Amino acid sequence: MPKRIFFLISVLLILACDNNLVHSEFQANPGGIWAIDDTKVFSFTQNDTIQANDMFISVRNDESFPYSNLFLITDLKYPNGDIQRDTLEYEMAMPDGKWLGKGYGSIKENKLWYKENIIFPVMGVYTLQISHAMRKNGNTEGVVELNGITDVGFLIEKHN
Repeated sequence: MPKRIFFLISVLLILACDNNLVHSEFQANPGGIWAIDDTKVFSFTQNDTIQANDMFISVRNDESFPYSNLFLITDLKYPNGDIQRDTLEYEMAMPDGKWLGKGYGSIKENKLWYKENIIFPVMGVYTLQISHAMRKNGNTEGVVELNGITDVGFLIEKHN
């Protein structure tokens, strides 16, 4: 009997974790290079105007990524035409050069906070656009080809 209870609790915990995921999507960068004019565009339908959610940007990088941080510009377009633009900075490595994120081998995945406790106020199709805004120190021109970013994605999870 105790083994059955343990098994049942384990299954319920696994299912509960998966139930928090509302949407997940990734786009690969060919050759692990993210071009400055390659804006990642994700569309998703939202019909729940009550449930609070957390949004994350997920970035996979390999050892050829030459920076310790990552600057992104996002546009979240609402079905009613409103646009919310953010400029974001994320740490990708420790000061000693050790990569942050999860993963084994040369690829690390970073689940980066984007919007916490967001309630989508309008039903319909939302569009999230993500582009990188990396620049070299002392340079006003953007990095044309950002090496080492293999995939870019986003996740929506139910807020607990």
